Order: sequence, then structure tokens, then C-alpha cells
Amino acid sequence: MRRPGGWWRTKSTPEKVETYTRWSFHCFGVIEVFALGVSAYGRTGAGLATVLCLLVVAHAAVCMLVSSRALDWTRGRRPQPVRLMWTLVVVSAVVSTTAVVIAERGPAGEVETAAGSVYGGVLCFAAGVITLGVSGRRRMVAVVGGFAVGAGLLTFPLEMPVLASVVLAGLVMVTGGFLAITSIFSLWLLNAVYALDDAKETRARLAVAEERLRFGRDLHDVMGRNLAVIALKSELAVQLSRRGRPEAVEQMIEVQRIAQESQREVRDVVRGYREAALEVELAGARGVLTAAGITAQVTGETAGLPAEVQSALGWVVREATTNVLRHGDAKKVAVTVRMSGGRVVLTVENDGVAETTGDGPSAETAGTAHTGGSGGSGLAGLRERLSAVDGTLEAGPAGRGVFRLTAAVPLPDATAGAALEVAS
Repeated sequence: MRRPGGWWRTKSTPEKVETYTRWSFHCFGVIEVFALGVSAYGRTGAGLATVLCLLVVAHAAVCMLVSSRALDWTRGRRPQPVRLMWTLVVVSAVVSTTAVVIAERGPAGEVETAAGSVYGGVLCFAAGVITLGVSGRRRMVAVVGGFAVGAGLLTFPLEMPVLASVVLAGLVMVTGGFLAITSIFSLWLLNAVYALDDAKETRARLAVAEERLRFGRDLHDVMGRNLAVIALKSELAVQLSRRGRPEAVEQMIEVQRIAQESQREVRDVVRGYREAALEVELAGARGVLTAAGITAQVTGETAGLPAEVQSALGWVVREATTNVLRHGDAKKVAVTVRMSGGRVVLTVENDGVAETTGDGPSAETAGTAHTGGSGGSGLAGLRERLSAVDGTLEAGPAGRGVFRLTAAVPLPDATAGAALEVAS
């Protein structure tokens, strides 16, 4: 069972910003209800106040619906809500006209103030909301200007002075324009956050692609050189064989040896054992994480470790780094190498795992998901590689939103003694 607020922690940063933006637009409707509808009870009788409040509530509900659909349209999830926007225009006109009738035919006094607030307020909120569903500055200005002109024209039945009508239209223009600018800026900020997130994912994919290219170059260096030698010696063996020279057999034996050596080197490259220096992998991890916008902190001493230990731990660093980029939403990664009890312990921590409890994912399941599955490149594959040097691997949540992967490899007696002397 998720903890309270767990749904929020599982969201990515753009999703959180979108949720905040969506509810901010809904808050406009709540503000409209309290500022225009509820406040009417203190200005006029209960009957007329209830009518005005119900009108405002209906108008606010349509505004909320239009803002939600317009936000989905902006993100490309729905078609443009043209009908809903026209519905909001009609509802705004009906509510404004009703407010004018109440102000004209209702009892004199404060009812005119209450009805006048509803009249101008609904037009301002409608102008701000409808701009969410249009594109282009001219159209947005036209929407706000249209509501301002409409507000001025609807005052003629009240026999208001021309100057008062112009002032009211100006207020609708200014207030509606402010709400429109606020809404447009909120959408711009949301789109900017999504664009930045897409750029981060692109950088991560490029970092992974660069790592694959490095692996490809490594494989090419092995096979290109050896295949060139095999081709040359095979051609020489053919020429010697045609001449009946016994040296052809020696050349083919050499070809066989090189082929077997190539097979072993390719196997080492694929398994990640070929000259996988831990120091190089740590430097590479820091580089690709930084390029992906993730804060990387690497601490510890790697000098003097046996080649097989460095190779095994180097693969852990490489695999953990790749999967941090491909999975989760980490902002910080800490890699630590330390000596403890005749062992070298490598710890990789990141803050990109959602916290779950109860019947949520277990540590093993979370670790497998975070490290690329249970196949050759997941926890099982890493354990196989570490088992070759009697190493162990532990993975799982380590606190609030933190995932920790710990690899421990025992050191030979001589190396362990030297490391302890250096540590002392």
C-alpha cells in the first residue's frame, strides 16, 4: 500500500508541473465562486444572492472544463476544444445578461453592486480562460478585446453614462488581459519544462549511444587487426601451398592460433573483461552523468587493485550508470569505492526511485527494474560476473527515494595487506 502522497512522488518533474498548472487553473474557478458568488450574500438578499451564486458556480464549472481541455490540447492529447470555448462564450453572455436584468429590475441599492461585480467578473475570467484554447498573439488579443467590447455594449440597457461604459470595458480589458497573460505564461512554463525534460532524455540517449559506439570501436580494434593478419597469412599460405612449400602448414597453424585468440578477445570484450580499468569506468560514468544533467559524485581510491577486481567492478559501474540514465528520474548519483575487511566495496546510490512500502515492489524487484531487468544486463548478469571473483551484489531501496547498489569483492592477501598499509 502506498504512503499518503505516494502518487505525487511517483510523478516525473514535468508531470508535477503539469498537475500544479492544471490545479492552478481550477483555482481560478474557485476564486471566481468565492469572489463573485459567495460575496453576493453580504450585499443583497438571500434569494437574489443565491441566484447570482448559482450562475457564478455554473460559469466557473464551464471555465474549469475549458481550461482542462485546452491544457490537453496544448500538450497534443486532445483536439482543440472549439465547441467548449463557444459554450463558455454563450454561458458568459447568459450570466452577464442575467446580471444586467437583476441589476436593472431588482431592488435598488446594493443589489446593483453585487450584480455589477458578477457582470464584469465572469467576462474577465472567461477572457482569461478562452485564451488558453487559441494560438497566436493576435487571436489572444482579439479574444480579450472582444470581451471588453461586449462588456461595454451590454451596459447600454442599464442607461449607464458613456464614460462609465468605457471605464467598465477598460477594466475588463485590463483584468481579462492580466488573467490571459498569467494563463499563457503558465502554459509557456509547462511547455518549457517538458522541452527541458525531452532534452535531458535526448542527452541520456546520446550518452548511451556514445557508450555503445565506444564498445563498437573496441570490438573493431580487436577484430580489425586480427582479421587483417588472418587474411594476410591465409593469402601467404595459399601461395606457399600452390608452390608446394611446407611452410604453408606453419602459416595455417598461425592463422588457427590468431583465430582462437580473436575468439577469446571478442568474448572478453562482450563480457566487459577486456582492460576494463575501474578508474576509466569511474571517469566515464562521471562524464556521461554530468552530460545528462545529473550531479555525479565519485569518491575513493582505485590504485593498486588487481586487474580482475577492477574489471568486475568496472562492469558494475558501467551497467549501473547506463541504467540510471535509462530508468528512473535521478538528480544525484554517488559512487564510492572503499576498503573494508580485506574487501573492496563499490557503492552506487541514486535518488531516482519512488518509495514504496507494504505490498509494493520488493527490493529485488525494484533493483531489477532499475538495473535493466533480470537478463544478462540486470542483477543476475552482474552477479554472474562478480561470482567469477567471489564477489557479492546487493541492491534495493536505502531510504526515502534512494536506491543503493553495493558490490563487494575480496582482495588477495598481498593486495589486502598493501591496501591496509596505505589506509593506515
